[in-house]
Amino acid sequence: MSTQADLAKISVQDFAQRFRQEMIPLSNTFAYFSALPLGEEETKEYLEEPIAALPPAVQAAFAKVFVFLVPYLEKPTGKGGELVTFDRPEEKGQAWSAQFMSGPEAMLVFAIKDRPVADYHYVFYRAIATLLADHIDSEPLERYPEILREELRGRVHGEIDEEGWQLKQALLQRQADVRRETKLFRNYARQSLIDTLTLYLHGICCDIDVETGPRQIPSRYLRKRLQLLHDGFPPPTGYAVFPEDLNKP
Repeated sequence: MSTQADLAKISVQDFAQRFRQEMIPLSNTFAYFSALPLGEEETKEYLEEPIAALPPAVQAAFAKVFVFLVPYLEKPTGKGGELVTFDRPEEKGQAWSAQFMSGPEAMLVFAIKDRPVADYHYVFYRAIATLLADHIDSEPLERYPEILREELRGRVHGEIDEEGWQLKQALLQRQADVRRETKLFRNYARQSLIDTLTLYLHGICCDIDVETGPRQIPSRYLRKRLQLLHDGFPPPTGYAVFPEDLNKP
């Protein structure tokens, strides 16, 4: 059994490889390993509840999903991925998640020490959304850029999160035909998809509010994005996304 001294600082890839055989199954798709002791309630909050809220089509998109819970993650200073560490990094050097594919298997690594569970849920769904956007081919994900082109044609203002907003501004400022397939458009479309997927998946699990503000996309356009994802990745039985779904049998 490895000691904390052995794992003082190790890449997420090496950590996942080292403990791949010690995973505890949660379902046919999901398994986990925790470098910290988890009680029954913590296992429920960190693993069972957020996984149960994932749409069946999302779970089916991956052959296997391995979740690793670690104390802290440190951002890389050069090439390479995040590092698992038992010592808290400086604030600017902390990372909260890392995700990558190992063949057909999805690897999710989360830092959970000194992190509220509510924040962890957001990070969990963002990691899933990133893997979906980068590695999964599906009809709703392929249609998403067309929704963005419609928004750009109508000069729709706003985005969901800051990074998507900044990429949208760069596209609008630097490209005359903003709907043309270019690196600027692809970067914006990818980030917008990740942000929208995160909101959709997180909203299935948890009662969350969309922050209002001058940079927020108007609700009718956000609803159209979420409806596309809802049609392609329906929530599990017993879960609702839209208010009108709450009273459905």
